[in-house]
Amino acid sequence: MSRTGNNPIAIPEGVTVEVKEDVITVKGKLGELSQEFSGAAVKVEDGQVFVTRPSDSKEHKAKHGLYRSLFYNMIEGVSKGWVKELELVGVGYRASNQGQTLDLALGFSHNIVLDVASEVKVETVSEKGKNPIIKLSSHDKQLVGQIAAKIRSLRKPEPYKGKGIKFVGEQLRRKAGKSA
Repeated sequence: MSRTGNNPIAIPEGVTVEVKEDVITVKGKLGELSQEFSGAAVKVEDGQVFVTRPSDSKEHKAKHGLYRSLFYNMIEGVSKGWVKELELVGVGYRASNQGQTLDLALGFSHNIVLDVASEVKVETVSEKGKNPIIKLSSHDKQLVGQIAAKIRSLRKPEPYKGKGIKFVGEQLRRKAGKSA
């Protein structure tokens, strides 16, 4: 029995949810998202969204909690938005942006220039004495996570000194260096 899938999703003010056949569309102040689904039934009643499964087959059980989580992320996204913050740890690591273009200096012989999707707002913060931070914000959680993972993959944190790109608040597993 899916504990996540059985919880109803409250619809906040200013958000509209429409279900047509196998597509759910969520509109809010930050944007509009739509998602196809199969193997689940969705009802909108009394300001809440209910996700139910037609049977107890393995496929329906697997998708029950998944779709509930996806719909919840969509509703939260169009009402509040999602933010991911990345921290650049290392001497000489810098980040700057010009609109949707992100310029990263990560210790390679050249700077890395990334064009970020127009749905995601990019902001870089560089304070003296602190590590540079990249803030990604959007109404689409999947897109923000995908772009953050792409940026992190350019220079993953290494376990000895901790240099690289990491999420803010991420705990790195550190290794001891060689013993003298």
